[in-house]
This record gives sequence, structure tokens and C-alpha cells, in this order.
Amino acid sequence: LAFRTRRTMAAMALFSVTAARVAPVAGARAPARVVARVGSVVPKRRVVFGASRLNTASPRLTAGVRSRTVRVAAASEDAAETETAAAEKKKGAENEEAGSGFRQLLGIRGGAQTTDIWKIRLQLTKPVTWVPLIWGVMCGAAASGHYTWTPENFGKALLCMFMSGPLLTGYTQTINDWEDREIDAINEPNRPIPSGAISEFDVQVQIYVLLFGGWAAAWTLDQWCEHEFPVVTLLTLFGSFVSYIYSAPPLKLKQEGWRGNYALGASYIALPWWAGQAVFGELTLDVMILTILYSWAGLGIAIVNDFKSIEGDRRMGLVSLPVAFGVEKAKWICVGSIDATQLAVAAYLRTIGEVGYSNVLLALIFPQIFFQFKFFLPDPVKNDVKYQASAQPFLVFGLLTTGLAWGHHINAIGA
Repeated sequence: LAFRTRRTMAAMALFSVTAARVAPVAGARAPARVVARVGSVVPKRRVVFGASRLNTASPRLTAGVRSRTVRVAAASEDAAETETAAAEKKKGAENEEAGSGFRQLLGIRGGAQTTDIWKIRLQLTKPVTWVPLIWGVMCGAAASGHYTWTPENFGKALLCMFMSGPLLTGYTQTINDWEDREIDAINEPNRPIPSGAISEFDVQVQIYVLLFGGWAAAWTLDQWCEHEFPVVTLLTLFGSFVSYIYSAPPLKLKQEGWRGNYALGASYIALPWWAGQAVFGELTLDVMILTILYSWAGLGIAIVNDFKSIEGDRRMGLVSLPVAFGVEKAKWICVGSIDATQLAVAAYLRTIGEVGYSNVLLALIFPQIFFQFKFFLPDPVKNDVKYQASAQPFLVFGLLTTGLAWGHHINAIGA
């Protein structure tokens, strides 16, 4: 019995020592207390050995887990941001590629290069430049005072627009690119001709097809309108001649700032207006003078296109207005000619009793002045395209307003 008692007491002492060693670890979070002396009694419900250590994390362990969690979350956010940025960059590149292809078709600077011969032919005609000529035909039709919405008149208008835009403007732009191939090799070497994307023979064929096509359309219009004198054909021959001497030697009017820009401006405003008015009414001297004066605004538009070619023009000896006067003076000449011309026309409309149309024209001039100060005057070289895209719609609507005013005036006089 004594032996058993001693063995039991030794076991209890060993138990107490073991519990005392475990207590500092487990007791940090567990409420169990162990008294390290032989014979002490430990409540069973409060003694926790391995469970406290396994189920309760230490402050250091908890902080480490939290730190790793934050780092993982941050890494996930960075990965998501990188993936989003890559997707946006890819989308931007796709949009830029699509925009570059669109600019190529319209003949705008910065267009993509292509090997499709028909896209190249279209690019040479610069479809973006057709719009003012097509609009000019509409202004002339409105100024005639006799346009009515019949299928026959609509057909005449479409043929006259096709003649003025795709055919004759296309001819003008193609021959201009042909004569400027050496300058374009400096300013825009990715253009179809200097880059070798189209052969010289194909360019020559395109020039003559567009020219003869324009003449044929003009003759057809004269026959359709039963003109005793082929006025549309005469206007077409004159316009083709101006286009040639503007671009080609020996005259090459574009080498001379004032005459060249005015010739270009008159071709964009006066000639299509005259054609439209001749098709649907009578072309009179007073309206010819009005449109010739209005062409000073076209001179300003022509100057806008010269800023991007300053370096090449200077090397080739072309005396454009930006080269002759410098960027600072030329940009004020440009906006001055555009604004002063339209203000003068608005004043003239008041003198003939068309006050309402004069007010509309004034309302269309002020947005142009705003965009001149916002885009063009700060940097005419960088922002020329942006300015034209913003301001020219108001200018061409001003032209239509003037045409409608003149047509209303003609009808009022006739009544």
C-alpha cells in the first residue's frame, strides 16, 4: 500500500511540473491556472493543454497573417489595374488604327498606308475637300430662288454636286499631289505618290479620267437645262484651268501667297455657287460680285492649309503667306480675312432688307471667332485640323444662309 501511495504521489508531482511548464504558453489566452506544487488540485474544466495553443493565435502570428493578407490584396489590385490598363491600351490602339484607316480614306494627314489601289485612288482625291464644293452647289441652287423639290431638280442637283466634288475637286487634288510630290517627300513622305504606293502611270490616268468626266457632266447639265449658251461647261473649263495653273508650272500660283490662296478660295466658294445657280436659275453679275467678295473668306481657309507645309515650302522656294510673313502675322491675316468678309456680307444683307438672314449669319460668325482663339491662334501648325473641324461647319452654314437670303431677295423683287 505504501508503495502504491508513493507511486501515486510521484505521478502527481510529475503531472504538476508538466502543467507548470505548459501554463505560460497556454495561459496567455486560456483561463486555466496550474499551481506547481505536489498534491495541488486542478479543475478539469479549466485545464486546456494543446487546444489553447492550436486554436488561439498569438498576437505576432495574427499580425503576420494580416500583413500577408494586405500584401496579397494589394498585389491583386495591382494586377487588376495592370490588366485594365492593358485592355484600355489595346482598345486605344484598335481605335487609333481604325481612325488612321478612316483618315486614309478621307485623304487627311496622318492616315494609314495601304496597298489597295482603289483606296489609294480615293485618298488622292481627298474626299474631305469635296464637302465645300458640294455645299457651294446647294448655296447656288438656293440663291437662284427657283429650286423646287422635284425628282428632276434633285437629279440635276446630284449630277452638279458629283461634277463639282468627286470629279473636278478630285482632279484638282490629284494634280496638286502630282505636282507637289517633291515637297510631299519632305512634309508627308507617307503620301501615296512619294511613298511609291501608286505608279506615275496610274496617277496620270486618274488625272485625265476625272478631268474629262467633269467636262462630260457639265455638258450633260447644259443639255438637260436646255441652255442656249453652255454656261456650266464654260465654268467647268475655267475652273479646270485655274486648278492647273494653281498647281503646275510655269505659273504655279500656289508659289505666290496672295494670288494662289485667293484663286483657291474662289474655286471653293464662287465657282460651285455659280454652277448651282446657273443650273436652276440665271447667273447675274451682282451675285457674281457678291461671291467674289465672299471668296476672301476662302482665302483665309486656304491660308490655314499652308501652316503645316511651312518647312517644305521654305525649302522648295514657295512663298506662301506663312513663309512670307511668319506664323504670327499670317495667322492674324487668316482669321481677319475670314471674319471681316462674313461681317461685311452680314452688313450688306441688312442694306437689301434681309435683316433676319443677317442676324442668323452674325450668330454663325461668333462660334468661329471662339474656335479661332481656342485652337487656331494659340498654335496654327498643331491645331489646324482641329480648328477646321470645329469652325468650318459654321462658315459653310453661313454660306447657305447667304444663298437663302439672296434667293428670298430675288423672289421678293420678282413679286
